[in-house]
Amino acid sequence: MAGDPLDSLRRLCLALPETSERLSHGEPTWFVRGKKTFVMYADRHHDDKVAFWCPAPPGAQEELVGAEPERFFRPPYVGHRGWLGVRLDTDVDWAEIGQIVTDAYCLVAPKSLIAQVPGRT
Repeated sequence: MAGDPLDSLRRLCLALPETSERLSHGEPTWFVRGKKTFVMYADRHHDDKVAFWCPAPPGAQEELVGAEPERFFRPPYVGHRGWLGVRLDTDVDWAEIGQIVTDAYCLVAPKSLIAQVPGRT
């Protein structure tokens, strides 16, 4: 995906079952069934990064931030809960971003919706 990272992120998020977008804290945010947040966009919201924040599986935040701190970070406010910050103003691997977004979705979505995600049960 090329072009505006927000447009690319939006396409990934809205492709998942029963997702919606609305502003939260002044930034585009995606929800499952209008309730549970799974991705928050951050356009220099708290720093100079263009990024997104999302829940991550246990241990993933520490592993990714430790391995690639130029791409991943612990976001403010939600980082202590294991959320991951992912930079979009660097060289972006959109296949990897798609996997991270899908993992975040599956952490908050009900099982009935996860079953509709290709490759998930």
